[in-house]
Amino acid sequence: MLLLDEPLAALDKKLREQTQFELIKLQEELGVTFIVVTHDQEEAMTLASRIAVMKAGKFVQIGSPTEIYEYPKNRFVADFFGAINIFDALVIDQDDTQITATFDQSELTLKAYTDKTINIGDKVGIAVRPEKISISKDLPEDSNLTTSKGIVWDLAYYGNHSIYRVKTESGQIVQVSTQNQKRSSDHLVEWNDEVYLSWEQNSSIVLLD
Repeated sequence: MLLLDEPLAALDKKLREQTQFELIKLQEELGVTFIVVTHDQEEAMTLASRIAVMKAGKFVQIGSPTEIYEYPKNRFVADFFGAINIFDALVIDQDDTQITATFDQSELTLKAYTDKTINIGDKVGIAVRPEKISISKDLPEDSNLTTSKGIVWDLAYYGNHSIYRVKTESGQIVQVSTQNQKRSSDHLVEWNDEVYLSWEQNSSIVLLD
């Protein structure tokens, strides 16, 4: 067993990414268990086959990178591990696999699949990752999507992707991440544009605490 405490902290981004693959290759060749201590979530997801998230000296979730990122057990894990939008909502309808909730006494209706025991009237967090959200100037035609209207508040261009922060009609800032698949000097949308955000029900994460 080999303990690595922040092994890549002093490296620049490009060298750090290259070294991550070298460490993965080295671990496979040696067949030795590596325990990597890191505050970098992307580094943890790249290097690890299993991740342990700790809070106040206790493990709050242990799982594969996919399990931790896509299926966080609570609000702390969801918020700590990667960017996420969380809506505090009130459940107004539910069946065995799906709930419908309203956000902040607004017209925004949130739908999500869940296997958790939830009752009408319960307060829950409905979370969605920025990359799961689509942004468009046109209202989506699919009525099964969760849809919210807003104004582009901020935007940042990172080359391979862009980040948009949209202020919805309810006042909440929602972060959206889009891949820049087409070569263009123009943004998908611009500051102060009126836009629609939408995402599928199975992209929503239900958080009880």
